[in-house]
Amino acid sequence: MNNYDVIVVGGGNSALCAALSAREQGVSVLVLERAAEEERGGNTRFTAGAMRAVYNGVEDLVQIMPDLSESERQDDFGSYSSDQFFDDMALVTEYRADPDLVELLVHNSFPTLKWMQSRGIRFMPLYGRQAFKVGDRFKFWGGLTIEAYGGGEGLVDSLYKTAKKEGIDILYGARALSLLADDNGVQGVKVRCNKKTQEFRSRAVILASGGFQSNLEWRTRYLGPNWELAKVRGTRFNTGDGIRMALDIGAMPYGNWSGCHAVAWDQNAPEYGDLSVGDGYQKHSYPFGIMINANGERFVDEGADFRNYTYAKYGRVILNQPKQFAWQVFDSKVDHLLRDEYRIKEVTRVQADTLEGLVAQMEGVNRVAFLKNISEYNNAVQEDITFDPTVKDGRGTNGLTIPKSNWANKLDTPPYKAFAITCGVTFTFGGLRINTNGEVIDTEGESIPGLYAAGELVGGLFYFNYPGGSGLTSGAVFGKIAGKSAGSVVLR
Repeated sequence: MNNYDVIVVGGGNSALCAALSAREQGVSVLVLERAAEEERGGNTRFTAGAMRAVYNGVEDLVQIMPDLSESERQDDFGSYSSDQFFDDMALVTEYRADPDLVELLVHNSFPTLKWMQSRGIRFMPLYGRQAFKVGDRFKFWGGLTIEAYGGGEGLVDSLYKTAKKEGIDILYGARALSLLADDNGVQGVKVRCNKKTQEFRSRAVILASGGFQSNLEWRTRYLGPNWELAKVRGTRFNTGDGIRMALDIGAMPYGNWSGCHAVAWDQNAPEYGDLSVGDGYQKHSYPFGIMINANGERFVDEGADFRNYTYAKYGRVILNQPKQFAWQVFDSKVDHLLRDEYRIKEVTRVQADTLEGLVAQMEGVNRVAFLKNISEYNNAVQEDITFDPTVKDGRGTNGLTIPKSNWANKLDTPPYKAFAITCGVTFTFGGLRINTNGEVIDTEGESIPGLYAAGELVGGLFYFNYPGGSGLTSGAVFGKIAGKSAGSVVLR
């Protein structure tokens, strides 16, 4: 059958949320997943499954996580207000984010997670990455407390299970080539599947196929020099096809086309994401140590803010260092604070009982400058301020050209560990312009009949940076909106 009411291009979180939302309107839905079934799920599959949402306290969280035990309900989850979410989006995007899109994201974050939970998606507290034990309770920090059960892979499996139950058709190994469109709008998609090109007709098409981070040529063209040297954290299939197809029929490019989400990533990770490792190549405990480049120098304020608000922009900073790499250095005082990703077997790590012995193993680093800069850093630490990883503690440095604003500790307690990192690009920020109904806007400022978009290929939401956990949430929010709009139009 090549005729459907709604066709969704993509196979990750935003695509499946769009498909489920459209199906709720009583229409037939086809999902075109470019990957084979064993690689399905887009970038979602490679995430930890964290999702940022507004909540007033544990009573709200129980609505999303009804499995919370009585002891877990006693933990300090705090709250995360709409105003805090708005402020975080404004701060990290330097006030450039489209206000209409931000309003939709913030106000729909909690209702969308409730909707997902009602559709069979399980959530749990983000203990492993967003909480520290304080006394006999866990205390969460940074406004991020929720993750999908089983991480990104668990989220993908649950979404596909629900889609199958709802009668949504999935076509694997199906690469969308172009949109079928005329003066009346979009009527379907031309697809290459099993070495055969065919056309699928529909009343509406939802594009949710991710950004262009896996397209080396586009990455270099739009992000700039050296970006062809970055690793790709996620799927190899996000090459910008959905964006290209829409631009070809007159869609408006929008957003931060020279920007992307990029993080500290193991220097020897493969070119693209590895499903057996998932997001384990990331290295996000840098606020509790220091980062050193090839010249033996610190180059960024590791404690400028919580990881949630800096990690997505520090990948670019690392890429701009000599030879595109750096080392994260820690001593044993903070070893218990390092995230699980530092303990996987696929890690580039050296260890020694002296700093001299450590730098001797840190390939590519100026040893003399390293020891000099470590000494200067140690002498600058404000030890009269109490170290507290659950808040921005103000324990910084004095007199350094590049300060460390929080969580500064002397490197003086062996054994010492260093981890080699480079830049890992997650997704690109430039994409298509949509309105508040999820409709794609053309270069004349009008909506393109029958065309909708959601997920990473929507431009205008993230600029320069983003708050951790807002990517999956935005994909779900705008996927749900696009699906409902597409399904409703079909039924008119």
